Amino acid sequence: MARPSVEAERREQILRAACEVVSDKGYKALRVTDVAKRAKISTGSVHYYFETKRDLVHAAFEWNFARSLERRKSILDRHSNARDRLRAFVDSYLPHDDETAAAWRVWAETWVEALHDADLRELNERIYGEWRSVIVEIVRLGQAEGLIREGDPVVLANALVGMIDGLAIQALAGSEHMTIDRMRSVCDHLLETMSAGREQAATG
Repeated sequence: MARPSVEAERREQILRAACEVVSDKGYKALRVTDVAKRAKISTGSVHYYFETKRDLVHAAFEWNFARSLERRKSILDRHSNARDRLRAFVDSYLPHDDETAAAWRVWAETWVEALHDADLRELNERIYGEWRSVIVEIVRLGQAEGLIREGDPVVLANALVGMIDGLAIQALAGSEHMTIDRMRSVCDHLLETMSAGREQAATG
């Protein structure tokens, strides 16, 4: 039997490969043999960890989200106030590089499949709730610092998250009207409208 560390590494190798295949081909076109080839292992090895394609893809969707949050942990400690932290956090989610764009394509596939899969709807609810919670806490802290305007932090966070999702899908679809630069401009505008409080009052 493989050592636990080796099994963990192999499992991550498979999940990374699955996300790459989903990003390149979509969920419907994914075959376990494609994942095995991408991971440079046998199909049998994939099935050792994941009995079915469904098991594999569900785990890959969850891994994709966990990786997205992990890549952004340092952002939360890099800035001295919540407003700058929120701006940097939002900017990091723009699909402006290959890794982030690939993660967004996997998210898009997750949402489509969740329309027909109750387990994926539960997964989306749980992990997307975690993502919203991160934004809510930053907003709440910014309000306490007087840098983000008053209002229900959950409503403000949902408005921001919903806008980012919609704009990102348009940008990924290659819309001429929603380039990455335009997406960044719209996000900056909303963040500016969310800025308010004691700091503005002091300079007004």
